[in-house]
Amino acid sequence: MVSKLKYSAFAAFLMLLFSYSLQDIGLVYPSYFPKPVYDFNKNPLKSSTVQLGRKLFYDPILSRNNTISCSSCHNSGQAFSHAGNHLSKGIEDGIGDRNSPAIFNLAWQKNFMWDGVIPNIDAQALAPINHPMEMGEDINVAVRRLNKSKEYRTLFYRSFGDSLATSERLMMALSQFQLTIVSANSKYDKVKQKKAQFTDSEEKGYLVYQQNCSSCHSEPLFSTYDFANNGLPVDSKLDDHGKWNKSFEPADQWMFKIPSLRNLGFTYPYMHDGRFKTLNEVLDHYEKGIVKSPTLAKQLEKPIIFNHKEREDLLSFLATLNDSVLVSDVRFQKK
Repeated sequence: MVSKLKYSAFAAFLMLLFSYSLQDIGLVYPSYFPKPVYDFNKNPLKSSTVQLGRKLFYDPILSRNNTISCSSCHNSGQAFSHAGNHLSKGIEDGIGDRNSPAIFNLAWQKNFMWDGVIPNIDAQALAPINHPMEMGEDINVAVRRLNKSKEYRTLFYRSFGDSLATSERLMMALSQFQLTIVSANSKYDKVKQKKAQFTDSEEKGYLVYQQNCSSCHSEPLFSTYDFANNGLPVDSKLDDHGKWNKSFEPADQWMFKIPSLRNLGFTYPYMHDGRFKTLNEVLDHYEKGIVKSPTLAKQLEKPIIFNHKEREDLLSFLATLNDSVLVSDVRFQKK
């Protein structure tokens, strides 16, 4: 009888554990998008975990002095960027090392941060939480703070089957919320779905993009999410050498992650250090500002020169990549 009771209790425990690991929602994206590279088998999407991640994303509880949240540098109304700020801002008026990258379509990205130093989104949040000039907190201290909250104990229970907050669960919840942020509702997407048509200028700009930009900013994500040296002069104050800062490999000098061209209307200023305020300044760089070096992208060995009409048309096309649905979607905003 005792052994049967023990078996029944163990079986019930397994059933409970299993029930809290089941995926109950799926990632929604267009049929013309490639298959995500993120392995959802290791962290199946659950609505309760996504909601936990959403609350954590907006809660300054993860920062040392309870003033900075993930959303402080990744504003939903700015395609989860920090528009208008060339470098990230943190606790006690601290200034980070780089521009805050926009957060969307993360399920198609293998490496994170401008230098790709984080190989898995499930660990990405450790970097800003621990960064002394951003959130400035020890992850273990943040976890202890969560475990003191009755509300968070309830939310962790709903997501994981028990109320204990851990650093791993914290990371999983944050990544689940961020993975659901998919940008696929721009005019470009409506054209792809045959629900809209480009104007004459947008169509011509599309051709200019295909001829000059698509090798690094390939459709439909508008980035390969690889790394490249795009010939930026080195900022003497920041002295940022990209991937080389960590690897010290000569081939990694000035190599930065290629950002998406989606939502450029919401995510200014541009480049890893936010040096360019406008897209015209970006195009000026590719025409007359490229610095030659051994690691310079082959596509940029010759300047990219646009006449006035080509530049105007290209900017018209790039505007079709702005996703106004994303920036107003209440599912991604603070509840």
